[in-house]
Formats: sequence, structure tokens, C-alpha cells
Amino acid sequence: MSARRRLTMPSPKKMGEVLRELRERKGFTQAALAERAQVALSYVTLIESGHDPRTPRQIIQRLARALGVPAKQLDPDA
Repeated sequence: MSARRRLTMPSPKKMGEVLRELRERKGFTQAALAERAQVALSYVTLIESGHDPRTPRQIIQRLARALGVPAKQLDPDA
């Protein structure tokens, strides 16, 4: 039986963990990041808690820009 390699997107929790780590490294609160990225605070909270499995690419790009990192650092498919 051969091992099959499945291509999967990063889990929402993983993306949320990366987002939280980057945000905290920059010294931003969730509210500050939301304002800088021009997204709702509730959306940042959802992503960080792993409850938003399909974050739109545009939102990922805004968050990455606000954090000063490439979007691929948050989501390899961005």
C-alpha cells in the first residue's frame, strides 16, 4: 500500500496562530491590526480563533500588508 500525499490548505487554526504571532510581534492589538488592514475587528478575532476556514484572498493581502509581510507568510495559496 503506497502512501498518498494529499494537498490541503493550511488549517484555519494554523493561519490564525501565524496571524496572532505576527500581530503580537509587531505589538498590535487586534483592534489596531483591524484598523490598519481596514477589516472588521470581529473578522480578525474569527481568523485568530480558527473559526473562519475560507478567508478571502483580499483580506489575507490586507492583513499581510498591515503587518509588513508577504501574503504567502499567512497563507501559501494567497
